[in-house]
Amino acid sequence: MYIPDIELQSKQAIKQFQELELQRLLGYLRHFSPFYKEWFYTHNVKVDDIKTIEDLHLVPPVSKEELQQRNWDFLCVDKSRIAEYTTTSGTLGRPVIVPLTEKDQDRLSYNEYISFCCADGTDDDIYQLMLTLDRQFMAGMAYYSGIRKLGAGVLRVGPGVPSLQWENIQRIQPTTIVAVPSFMLKLIAYAKEHNIDINQSSIKKAVCIGENIRNTDFSYNVLGKKITEQWDIKLYSTYASTEMQTAFTECKAGQGGHHHPELLIVELLDEDNNPVPPGAAGEVTITTLGVEAMPLLRYKTGDICQYIEEPCTCGRNTVRLSPVIGRRKQMIKYKGTTLYPPALFDLLTEMEEIKEFVVEVYSNEIGTDEILLHLCPVEISEEMDRKIKSYLQAKLRVIPQVRYATQPELLKMQFPETTRKPIKFHDNRAKI
Repeated sequence: MYIPDIELQSKQAIKQFQELELQRLLGYLRHFSPFYKEWFYTHNVKVDDIKTIEDLHLVPPVSKEELQQRNWDFLCVDKSRIAEYTTTSGTLGRPVIVPLTEKDQDRLSYNEYISFCCADGTDDDIYQLMLTLDRQFMAGMAYYSGIRKLGAGVLRVGPGVPSLQWENIQRIQPTTIVAVPSFMLKLIAYAKEHNIDINQSSIKKAVCIGENIRNTDFSYNVLGKKITEQWDIKLYSTYASTEMQTAFTECKAGQGGHHHPELLIVELLDEDNNPVPPGAAGEVTITTLGVEAMPLLRYKTGDICQYIEEPCTCGRNTVRLSPVIGRRKQMIKYKGTTLYPPALFDLLTEMEEIKEFVVEVYSNEIGTDEILLHLCPVEISEEMDRKIKSYLQAKLRVIPQVRYATQPELLKMQFPETTRKPIKFHDNRAKI
């Protein structure tokens, strides 16, 4: 099913390929998916009427709640054929189990291979992985297998521990790191404290995972600026989820994550499930192609993005996605203002007076949203308190509640047991 350089073909050729794959998927789901068999029957979906991508509107989208509640009904193969069990992170509720057959593992390796190629990777590179490869984390396994398919070297250091990361950088001389961007600031801070000249290191590129480094106009956000102002390094942003088993990765142009059309059909939908135009915010809704164990049709990820249709300067003719603006369920309505956590993260990251933070949102006695910022300032004083609150009022026009905490306290909040990545947003609102 994989076509070399399909992203460089005409939009018409790409669409024709996807519609052929869509026909195969629909037949597969009709025969093997307990969930979709019932879904088609319940919603009177006539599969034979769906011939084009535009016809997908005939199938009601599927939400994360359905996948969480009926996880095993999405399985299309006998459990004896499952090679590996992975799970989602559980950021928005109960983790979803996503099993993979051997064919699915091969598909995942291919996905990361073309993603690393998109991010200017070659077989001459050595990648240092600063992330977990255990705890049922699909991405860690995917990065590793994709790098091996690329023919590059790989160094599995794992998450955290700046001293160990720098020791390996200095001894093994990797060219590229794969890391959460906020951790890169800790690498920079450690290097400064220990007189390491980061711009004389072997690292020239970073594949950034899990956090935005850009604004929706593709300029660097606060986090991206803080890194690149100190480290002469090329950053490549990525967006992915366990359920889609596919990544959107930037090329050297840095103008959005490229869609791999042989692996995924992507739609951006408004609240009424209608397609949004280019440049408008919509919920990323995906249809997986080539997945054997747990394929998904019109699955709403909950992530809000924008998209660009124009061909990229790199020659690819596929849709490009913006950074994630926010998650549908994490939208905060606070004193007449609509906020998403990434916007708050940018504000807090920008403040040199704040070392660590966690954003908590909860319901007050009248059922509206309240925000509590857990902050670790560089010092605790009345002057520092005034400075922080004045800054928040200037940027937000309102002052959320603020609680000062120690760095160990906040790290404990960011890394509860079983977590695979820092959790800086805690949603404790009453569930309706």
